[in-house]
Amino acid sequence: MNYDSEERRDTPLALKLKDRIRRVGPISVAEYMQACLQDPEHGYYVKRLVIGRDGDFITASEISQIFGELIGLWSAVVWQQMGLPPRINLVELGPGRGTLMRDALRAAGKVPRFIDALDVHLVESNEHLIRMQRRTLETVATKLRWHGSMRSLPEGPALLIANEFLDTTAVEQSVDGAERRVTLDERGRLVFEPASGVVTERQDHIALTTDLASRASDAPLAALFIDYGHTETAAGETLQALRGHAPEHPLCSPGEADLTVHVDFAAFAAAIPREALAVDGPITQAEFLGRLGIVERASRLMHANPAKAAEIEMSVARLMAPQGMGSRFKVIGIRSSHLPCLPGFE
Repeated sequence: MNYDSEERRDTPLALKLKDRIRRVGPISVAEYMQACLQDPEHGYYVKRLVIGRDGDFITASEISQIFGELIGLWSAVVWQQMGLPPRINLVELGPGRGTLMRDALRAAGKVPRFIDALDVHLVESNEHLIRMQRRTLETVATKLRWHGSMRSLPEGPALLIANEFLDTTAVEQSVDGAERRVTLDERGRLVFEPASGVVTERQDHIALTTDLASRASDAPLAALFIDYGHTETAAGETLQALRGHAPEHPLCSPGEADLTVHVDFAAFAAAIPREALAVDGPITQAEFLGRLGIVERASRLMHANPAKAAEIEMSVARLMAPQGMGSRFKVIGIRSSHLPCLPGFE
């Protein structure tokens, strides 16, 4: 760690949580994380600008347009595998600034009939980001609909995209088998209890995977989840905070820092009901993008834009870096069990 682990800021949410703990006692780490991200008054993902140079982090779609373009073409191929349904819902969970969807739709527009079959749905709770998404997508001809949660999504054939979404699912922690909680020390500061020991983490994906299975039982479904994490379950703490593109202690700035965990893809895959769904992967982001043709696409883009060739090459290298995003990020596909293996996982 390169930050002060003792630093605590009395943000509005910190004061609210302290009052709650004084009244009802310690809260679980999952409750703390959920409050930090989704509190209706002070939650990080509810009202803050979180993505980009003025935010706290940058996603793959902000690094290179090729990322979103490949996802758009991936969606078109899966639509063809589904038998070309005349209407299909293209859903993005946590669409950020709308960049991925904009690039995906631009590429999808080159596939005959696919763009006309799309009903686009964006699941977003952040008011600032929704306004930004509307600006980013204002020139898109396809009809767009926004949803505060997946509950209001329509039924029917669906393609679901989620880039850096699973890492925000609240995590339960235990230390040497005992539940870890957030409480106050003798100085009135937020602290973890127990403070030390062997930490294990568990994210609850049951609601999400059950919803996907229910939708897949009525109509063909394919979902793509891209996130940083590990493919084998192991002990260790991964809860982390990021503010202004710099790490800090998870208890430092409640509501004003991004809280995430490394996704346990093995546990996520195990939570997927296999009666209606099949799983492809997980594989590394580098493997997935490589199989979708990122190098070839970058070469064509560099040839068409020689003045930006170095910038294009650098951005693609960042997405594919063996010791960076290329290996740290994993990709997992979920599909109706009757569908063939999804593109990129063959």
